[in-house]
Amino acid sequence: MASSKVMETSVGKRKSSVARVRFVKGNGNISVNNQKLIDYFKRESLVMVINEPLKIVDFNNKYNIFVSVKGGGLSGQAGAVRLGISRVLEKINPDDRVLLKKEGMLTRDPRKVERQKPGQPGARKKFQFSKR
Repeated sequence: MASSKVMETSVGKRKSSVARVRFVKGNGNISVNNQKLIDYFKRESLVMVINEPLKIVDFNNKYNIFVSVKGGGLSGQAGAVRLGISRVLEKINPDDRVLLKKEGMLTRDPRKVERQKPGQPGARKKFQFSKR
């Protein structure tokens, strides 16, 4: 694919997932790692999460969206794709920033898995206390 066709690109991150998003002139198809959106993200709820920023700005289907995502699980990857799409939409039309910002689409979710501490069964869980 020629690089002259690429309209805008951006990166989104969530947990340990990283998504590279490219918008190319087209008819509104979304492909993730060379698969259809619904084939990659099997759950309808994750597809809804990804389409949220497109619905907020009433985005018409002038662009195909190509996403390359890696790391983490499906939920984190969906969040990363959503952030990447939101950032590209802001680049295309800076007036949409107000709408996207109000809905929290441009905020990177900083939460990550807490590490397990030594001598404990989990990050916060302690072994059962016994008085005797």
